[in-house]
Amino acid sequence: MGMGAAAATPRAAATARWRPSQAGRMCRGAVTAEFAVALPAVLLLLALLLAGSAAGVTQLRLEEAARAGARALARGEDVAAVDVIVRRLAGNTAASAVASDGGWLSVTVSGRVPGAVGSLLPWTLSARAWVRGESSGPSAAARVPEVWHHQLQGVAA
Repeated sequence: MGMGAAAATPRAAATARWRPSQAGRMCRGAVTAEFAVALPAVLLLLALLLAGSAAGVTQLRLEEAARAGARALARGEDVAAVDVIVRRLAGNTAASAVASDGGWLSVTVSGRVPGAVGSLLPWTLSARAWVRGESSGPSAAARVPEVWHHQLQGVAA
């Protein structure tokens, strides 16, 4: 009889250890509440990181478009050809402005940041490239008006 009572006691102790307690049930609710509070903050951080990376990519595209447009002006291309180059590299929603200051030519390209955050906030970026005219024929600066703007309908909206 002593043996049966001793065997039952460890089993009862083991069963009691594996049963969830009242404190465990209350902790599960606290974890759910903490997750519900932290999730919007994590999503906001993710949205800001994605918007920042979209802005970085957009800025790189605008800079490359401005440099390519300035190189085309330096080679003697006309303003319409520069506009085609800018739209090909920066996208159809970009706006370009070509200006002449003596022998120096500049191309300024601006565009809005794409994506959900870019559509909610009017976040416009721009890039400018300067170049000295290099063509051997008629000067490219002579063919460019003092300031010439070309805007597409997407930027004005």
